[in-house]
Amino acid sequence: MAAIHPGPGRPTSHAPGEGPSAPASATGTRSPRVGEDRLPGRAGAAGGPIRVGIVGATGYVGAELVRLLERHPSVRIVGLSARGRDREPIGRTHPHLGATGHRMDAAVPEAESVFLALPHGAAAAIVPALLAEGRVVVDLGPDFRLHDPADYPRWYGFEHPAPELLAGAVYGLPELHRVELGALSGAAPVLVGSPGCYPTAAILALAPLAREGLIGDLVVDAKSGVSGAGREPKLETLFGEVNESVRAYGLGGHRHTAEMEQELAALGAGAPGGPRANPGAAAVDFLPHLVPMTRGILASCHVRPTRAVGQAELDALYTAAYAEEPFVQVVAEPPATKHVLGSNFARIHVRYDERTGRILALAAIDNLVKGAAGQAVQAFNLVHGLPETEGLEQLPLVP
Repeated sequence: MAAIHPGPGRPTSHAPGEGPSAPASATGTRSPRVGEDRLPGRAGAAGGPIRVGIVGATGYVGAELVRLLERHPSVRIVGLSARGRDREPIGRTHPHLGATGHRMDAAVPEAESVFLALPHGAAAAIVPALLAEGRVVVDLGPDFRLHDPADYPRWYGFEHPAPELLAGAVYGLPELHRVELGALSGAAPVLVGSPGCYPTAAILALAPLAREGLIGDLVVDAKSGVSGAGREPKLETLFGEVNESVRAYGLGGHRHTAEMEQELAALGAGAPGGPRANPGAAAVDFLPHLVPMTRGILASCHVRPTRAVGQAELDALYTAAYAEEPFVQVVAEPPATKHVLGSNFARIHVRYDERTGRILALAAIDNLVKGAAGQAVQAFNLVHGLPETEGLEQLPLVP
């Protein structure tokens, strides 16, 4: 079995881009490249931090963005946006963030980089204007995750209002798209479609298999904490409904299936056998469950391989895939969601069952960090030419 990865600290391999220097409290400074043009009013031109705004600050993901970015050494939060708010102290909505002193307004913040934590369909309505202003946009909703406009009416029930932007949006899973994200450093405008929580866990668990064309048949069985359903009150997420109960939902095609199929297909395009190398990834059988806990996702991926395979080969595949990844830990025992709570880590375990001939690939993540806000900050760091782990070094919380 592959050894446990030591964790974050690996410096990014990309050259610094347009990202401004660290604030005065951090060590070291960074200068723009010779001849580099900065956006009008872009923070960092005088050596200051990157000016960041968050739209959708009242939800769980918005709160996590504030929590992470408040301690990011190269960032200054200059505005928080929430519907119907007028200079409202953040502590009224998120008491644990009250000491930050931030306030929420209805207007989109004037910032060079904007994180969007909005319901599906809402981001697509405002992103074109933000890009026209030269902003860096990281959308944590689904509006720019899928490349094919036809996928939106099928999976989300709406015609995409800006289909011309989909091809240029980078899917923000750094472990798969680090090169594309790093290539955006210094560019303007920039659009990143940050992945969903379930796809993050499942894709990381399955990527080494997909690259080798090993997915003959696939079932993704995943469990999520209640925070994955958002902060808006719903009958099915009330304490009396969730406590001491486990419920399957999304039968017949959960929306996140589209991301899994898209990314696994792309991984398989270079596999032995070409684009059809992973027949089990063409129509992913995905079944999510709601479990009575607040945070965390455990994805259990059951794979019937396309050829004979053994544990030694699987260990080698996963070690080669993730040995240099700062936030992916390949572990010798099945992971638990508690092992990653509050952190940007993903813990992966792979095992071959000789009795059934199946591969079991497991992934555990915190759905609000690696599955949302933390991963978005990781992609943001790459886009700005910053060290990939910056602002994300916190260890898991236990118990």
